[in-house]
Amino acid sequence: MRGVYTVEQIRAAEEALMAGRPAGALMARAAHGLSVECAALLGRVYGAHVVLLVGAGNNGGDALYAGAYLARRGARVTALLLDPDRAHAGGRTVLEQAGGRVAEPDPALVAGADLVLDGIVGIGGHGGLRDAAVGLAAAARDTLTVAVDIPSGVDADTGEAGEATVYADVTVTFGALKPGLVVGDGAERAGEVRLVDIGLDTTLPVASTHVLEAADVAALLPTPGGADDKYTRGVIGLVAGSAEYPGAGVLATGAAINGGAGMVRYAGTAAEAIRARYPEVVVHEGAMPSELRVQAWVLGPGIGTDDAARALLADVLSTDVPVIIDADGITLVGDSPELVRRRSAPTVLTPHDREFARIAEGPSADRVASARSAAQDLGATVLLKGNATVVAAPDGTAYINPTGTPWLATAGSGDVLSGLVGSLLASGLDAPLAAATGAYVHGVAGQLAAADGPPSSVDVLHAVRTALRTISAG
Repeated sequence: MRGVYTVEQIRAAEEALMAGRPAGALMARAAHGLSVECAALLGRVYGAHVVLLVGAGNNGGDALYAGAYLARRGARVTALLLDPDRAHAGGRTVLEQAGGRVAEPDPALVAGADLVLDGIVGIGGHGGLRDAAVGLAAAARDTLTVAVDIPSGVDADTGEAGEATVYADVTVTFGALKPGLVVGDGAERAGEVRLVDIGLDTTLPVASTHVLEAADVAALLPTPGGADDKYTRGVIGLVAGSAEYPGAGVLATGAAINGGAGMVRYAGTAAEAIRARYPEVVVHEGAMPSELRVQAWVLGPGIGTDDAARALLADVLSTDVPVIIDADGITLVGDSPELVRRRSAPTVLTPHDREFARIAEGPSADRVASARSAAQDLGATVLLKGNATVVAAPDGTAYINPTGTPWLATAGSGDVLSGLVGSLLASGLDAPLAAATGAYVHGVAGQLAAADGPPSSVDVLHAVRTALRTISAG
């Protein structure tokens, strides 16, 4: 599990680490690590043509020092200085001493480069690129581009990207992950993120935002033991689907089964469709959910928003077990948020952006902050769907999912996610980790389902078991 830190936290940790160390020691370590990653991407450094896009300040200094390392190994390095008077003086001197050259910021000089190193703006930058930087970023689009710490034009704290930004193939970031690398448009602009250790582990605070890795998820996935039975593995109840939208119930139910639930009870209004597809499911036609014994409930996909659906929502939320609410259920919660606020048992809400606006303000460009605010207001775990899904707990803990894919933006995909998270809740995982783990598995399933072309939600459902096996196998 990797921690994610704000610019303020990174700056404070850097200052604490630099105290008592020689000036420039931290930059030297960062630049060396950056040059190693660039060399690995080039394969053959000697004779390679490397172009540095250099802005003012330390970010440009990192690029200049890294360029000097590459020049000493035989690379032809050209630094395009956007503001020669403000470029890092020490870095410029070292680059020129190593045989590199400096030039005006002419986009034509980017053509033919084997690698472009983006050192225009660092983690303190806000808003999109301006002036000459716009042309340089555009010229680099067709060339292997490595961003220094953060793609220029991306807000490191939020992932918000201006109109003009660098699109990196790889971002080499220093010390710790920043939100802008893993959420929002920044996650797309960053490409592959590679972390260089510069010693901040000793000075960073305990993280409140995390990115789960495969090993974390594998450790969290429930595995039955010899003494388990269908009840101890988790009994999940579903109120999903209807006569009008039976598919929502089928998808959520299938995901609960494939996700590992020991037993599934169905109390929705698409009983005929569920029986036909899943004979192992216990169907309780006409029963109120609160009459049934389960370890978790999934409610919302395809149930509608009429009075009967409202009654089902109120009944499920009156229970003392975890509940995950999706789709129509979120619309209903928007009308009666007190039903969630007054619960003592965990609740998970899984909105996409338009649904989120029904239960909270936003989401803003700072998706992590928006999810946190809603979670704290409602006293519930909020899973804000997106290419980089954000899971926020009422205590402020947040998880950002790294496995998302745009191919999951297909009808019914959210129903699969709901059933999957519900099965994890029923197994005993606490709500934030169940939501984060479910999002991770769902993302892997989406990637697998897309391997043969645009997937449907049924394809994603069928890929869940393979995703679980792939993650568990490491």
